[in-house]
Amino acid sequence: MKVPSPSAREAASMYGTAVAVFLVIVVAALQGSAPAESPFPFHIPLDPEGTLELSWNVSYAEETVYFQLLVRELKAGVLFGMSDRGELENADLVVLWTDRDGAYFGDAWSDQKGQVHLDSQQDYQLLRAQRTPEGLCLLFKRPFGTCDPNDYLIEDGTVHLVYGLLEEPLQSLEAINTSGLRTGLQRVQLLKPSIPQPALPADTRTMEIRAPDVLIPGQQTTYWCYIAELPDGFPRHHIVMYEPIVTEGNEALVHHMEVFQCAAEFESVPHFSGPCDSKMKPQRLNYCRHVLAAWALGAKAFYYPEEAGLAFGGPGSSRFLRLEVHYHNPLVIRGRRDSSGIRLYYTATLRRFDAGIMELGLVYTPVMAIPPQETAFVLTGYCTDKCTQLALPPSGIHVFASQLHTHLTGRKVVTVLARDGRETEVVNRDSHYSPHFQEIRMLRKVVSVHPGDVLITSCTYNTEDRRLATVGGFGILEEMCVNYMHYYPQTQLELCKSAVDPGFLQKYFHLVNRFNSEEVCTCPQASVPEQFASVPWNSFNREVLKALYGFAPISMHCNKSSAVRFQGEWNQQPLPEIVSRLEEPTPHCPASRAQSPTGPTVLSIGEGKG
Repeated sequence: MKVPSPSAREAASMYGTAVAVFLVIVVAALQGSAPAESPFPFHIPLDPEGTLELSWNVSYAEETVYFQLLVRELKAGVLFGMSDRGELENADLVVLWTDRDGAYFGDAWSDQKGQVHLDSQQDYQLLRAQRTPEGLCLLFKRPFGTCDPNDYLIEDGTVHLVYGLLEEPLQSLEAINTSGLRTGLQRVQLLKPSIPQPALPADTRTMEIRAPDVLIPGQQTTYWCYIAELPDGFPRHHIVMYEPIVTEGNEALVHHMEVFQCAAEFESVPHFSGPCDSKMKPQRLNYCRHVLAAWALGAKAFYYPEEAGLAFGGPGSSRFLRLEVHYHNPLVIRGRRDSSGIRLYYTATLRRFDAGIMELGLVYTPVMAIPPQETAFVLTGYCTDKCTQLALPPSGIHVFASQLHTHLTGRKVVTVLARDGRETEVVNRDSHYSPHFQEIRMLRKVVSVHPGDVLITSCTYNTEDRRLATVGGFGILEEMCVNYMHYYPQTQLELCKSAVDPGFLQKYFHLVNRFNSEEVCTCPQASVPEQFASVPWNSFNREVLKALYGFAPISMHCNKSSAVRFQGEWNQQPLPEIVSRLEEPTPHCPASRAQSPTGPTVLSIGEGKG
């Protein structure tokens, strides 16, 4: 190995580690440290050109993620890591970099200006670096939590992965500023649950719902809608599994896909294949909202529990399905055709239970609003004890999966179960939620909900770039707060959501008028969005609105699938009384760092060539 440059030699000697040539640890040596399911079952392309490909596996026993990064056409190095929202500033990084004499692998971080610094605590540990016919393959591991203030805490939910490519050798790691690199981000769920796959029934059949040879538009973001139709007289079946079908070569362009069933009251739905925001899209497609399947980049096949299946077909079920494909095309590639979709596995041998989907959170109404220029404004929706007492069977229901949903300003979503006034467990939490990455996620642990329980769904929003209040509603610039909870056995309860009592909101507008010189119209002809638009958003009006949402009575929607409420009084209901709340999760620090390097690993990859 050639002599390192002074700065690199200084770093290597300072941290007391130098590993010659290729650090190759054979697979046998990894046994007992890497997860038993090795090699790596999860993989995604990181960049649209396919230069970087990431595979990974999770060891819950060790609370460690094992990464395998394939670098095709390596030039002078690569950055890989994680950050709160996908920025390259304030990011937790691992860097492979070269000077003109050698190559180095180290744990690093970037500051708020994008300047990269070597981390004094080396928590990314290189296990193997190997040149393959495809490129350079790096195998390394990282604990979920490190208790290093410069490190990202890996938790359940969305993780924003970031990367950057180094084009030229560097004098030192500190010479890197991320603002001058070719960079990007990819969103994944790293901590996939370790759940055994149920065996499929012997009579399982498949059906493919695919885009019909779509010419992917030459623009960054496209949502493509396509109407498919079940065969005439298709009887009732149970969906027991589904998986993605991604056209070869389009793995980096197909971001996520969903299959929806249309409303049963329409005997026909016009056939359509085109952008979902097209003016030519038939109005009836807006009534195709019942989710049958949802997949996002990095997800594998979705299995229903062996005792339950999702019913489709037969009387009272629409024959029409809507496939929605989100194409993410940041390089504006033109001329690419696509036939991606979702393969449904279904059986005519109905399982013991029908699976159901229950909507939790906030009603789609403008009375729930977020003021402009907020960094973390929280709105909360309730499924009250009164509703679950009335609508759930005595033995309760079992929640096995969940899909969280907001529009563009959503940043965090969490649903918590409370029993007898005490929060007992989290149903689903995503502390780094992105509206651009939505999938049905299997829960690591099935959650049982009993009559009299309360389900509390809170969404955190960021409206720093908005001038006016953002109200609740169906429009993309309006907001939602929803948890589509997948459970069994199916009940009549399809929607359990709340909103602030409209009368109390009018009292808020009257109060604003008393304490501000600018008038908010409280006349009957003024709509709630118009009223919110005229509120002067000083600190008093913000705090009073926040307080209103925290104490005012709510209007409960305890609805059957027919959109009719269960019998009872649901207006001006008191907020559920919660006397004990769950504490925020705290990171678990690794017990020992004896095997971790104290500085960057030095290796040779031959003049920086891949």
